[in-house]
Parts: sequence; structure tokens; C-alpha cells
Amino acid sequence: MIVKHLLAALVAGLIAGVLMTAMQQYRVVPLILHAEEFEGEEAPADPGHQHSSKANYSTFGQLASSLYIVTPAYAHDHPAAEGEEEGGIMFGMSRFSGTLAANLVAGAGFALLLAGVSLVSGHTITVANGVLWGGCAWLAVHFLPALGLPPELPGFPAADLGERQVWWLITVALSAIGLYLLAIRGEIAAKIVGILLIAAPHFWGAPQPDSIDSAVPAVLAAEFAVAALATTLFFWVVLGLALGYLNDKVVKAA
Repeated sequence: MIVKHLLAALVAGLIAGVLMTAMQQYRVVPLILHAEEFEGEEAPADPGHQHSSKANYSTFGQLASSLYIVTPAYAHDHPAAEGEEEGGIMFGMSRFSGTLAANLVAGAGFALLLAGVSLVSGHTITVANGVLWGGCAWLAVHFLPALGLPPELPGFPAADLGERQVWWLITVALSAIGLYLLAIRGEIAAKIVGILLIAAPHFWGAPQPDSIDSAVPAVLAAEFAVAALATTLFFWVVLGLALGYLNDKVVKAA
């Protein structure tokens, strides 16, 4: 039975990874490509001078490539440097192919993790509660950490990578435990502890850069953060529903 649950999780993760890639190409990647136009420039002297991300993107630009289950961070639309393999990011794969492969792996990994949590907790994921499972996972992995470290565009200032990674991992772990206590446990004390765990890393504060001066327009960064979070929410909802459907129709029917 456990093997069937894990196989269902793998299939659900692959489905969510494919759809995630399509969503990234449609909304997230054009914003990254637009931000890359500002890389290497100095911050504008006039802070009120902003650009909109609603520029006319070419069809190629909208379909050009991207990663990360949240933010495709390596999309570039400029020519390869001398000696650099054009379009190759991973074993000579195109950027789109690399993005798809990364999302498939990430989707399968997150699906297995979600299925494992459901099995250990004794609460099976179904079509009826799949959106709730996916929404809670999105809150823990993406939204709550983004309150301190929002998704970043290329060229945007950021704190030390190691410090951000540590803070992100701690925030995800505490948020996941806190949401579990809020959603699963019925005791008032458990719910209070859950709220405190969720709030703790934000009281401590995420690492921040020394300066936020950037040539990348603030409005573009804001649009990117919203698009990235919306895309990951779509991913988790699809993953929760797909996993719930497969558990209902395949695992229980077997």
C-alpha cells in the first residue's frame, strides 16, 4: 500500500511539474527577461522613475526559458559569451528543457514529501482536502518565507546567500510545524505554540542587504514577487488535487 501511495505521489508530482513549467513560461519568465535588461546599470537618480513590466514582449521572449519551483533564476536572452555553449545550462540541454527537468524533479520531490507527511500523520490526501494540503504546503514553503525574503529578480540587491538559505530553511521548518499544530491538533495550547512557531523567524528577522539601491525598477520587482507566488500557489493546488485524485481512484480502488 505504501508503494502505491508513493507511485501516486510521483505521478502527481510530474503532472504538477509540467503545468508549473507552462505557467512559468507564460508569466514569470517574461519578467525575468525584462529585469535582465537593467543588469549592469546603476540605480536611477530619480527614485520615481519606474518602468512597467507590461512592455511588448516578443513571442520568443515569452516562451524563452527559465527554475526553482518558485523562481526560474537562470533565464537569459542574450548571446552566449565566447567559449560558452549557447543555450546550454545542463548537459547541453536548452534552457526550457533544463527548466522542465528541474520542475519535474522538484515536483516529484515535493509530492513524495507531502505524501510522506500525510502517511506519518495518518491523514490521507483526498480530492476533498487536496487544496487544503496544497495551500498549507504553499504557505510553509513559499508565502511565509517570502514575508522576509520575497522572490528576487536578477540584478536586485540581496544579503549573503548562506545566511538567506539558513533563515529560509528555519522558517520553512517552523512554519510547517506551526501549520500542522494549527490544522491538525485540537488543543488550544498546541494552536498557541503553532502561532508562536510561525511568527518566531519573522520576529528574529530575515537577513537584508546593506543597500537596496538597484537599477531594476521597484514596480517590476513587486510584479515578479506576486507572479512567482501565484505560480507556486498554482503548483501546490494542482499537486494537492492530483495527489488526492490518484489516492481516491487508484490507491483506494486497488
